[in-house]
Amino acid sequence: MKIYDTFETERLLLKATSKDDAPFILELLNSPKWIQNIGDRNVKSLAAAETYIKERMEPQLARLGYSNYTIIRKSDGAKMGTCGLYDRDSLEGIDIGFALLPEFEKQGYAYEASAKLLDFAIHEIKIPMVQGITLKENNPSRKLLEKLGLEFQGTTRIPNDDEELMLYQYENKV
Repeated sequence: MKIYDTFETERLLLKATSKDDAPFILELLNSPKWIQNIGDRNVKSLAAAETYIKERMEPQLARLGYSNYTIIRKSDGAKMGTCGLYDRDSLEGIDIGFALLPEFEKQGYAYEASAKLLDFAIHEIKIPMVQGITLKENNPSRKLLEKLGLEFQGTTRIPNDDEELMLYQYENKV
């Protein structure tokens, strides 16, 4: 199976998240918006970040050839966030997800990265359904999912989480 470890857009490099990204992942997972909108993953040390990457990101990359990507700005090498295609037991399709550090929001980076991965999912590996989930109050994520062409389907819950989530979906007709 082919491993898709990098993607490129006009302004961005998307690189499969690896142990080298642990300091960045530690920062991102403990940012206030991550905790508010995605949840506390209890990653409080560099070692815990390395374990999180090893156990939660790298296995899917090895199994499916795609996973979580660190978003890097080409102009200066800044690690800004993550974007990925996630195989979640609780969803029918593949979940597209994204998160940026606050200082990189509202500049089109999340859309640019997500659009690249969605195009890859649809045209390259022909995933039949891409879904996105977000909290009702997370309007920026809801707007981004809609801008990507995902349509609101209703609400859902994922196992071991009490939050009701908004479910968006893109059916691949290609």
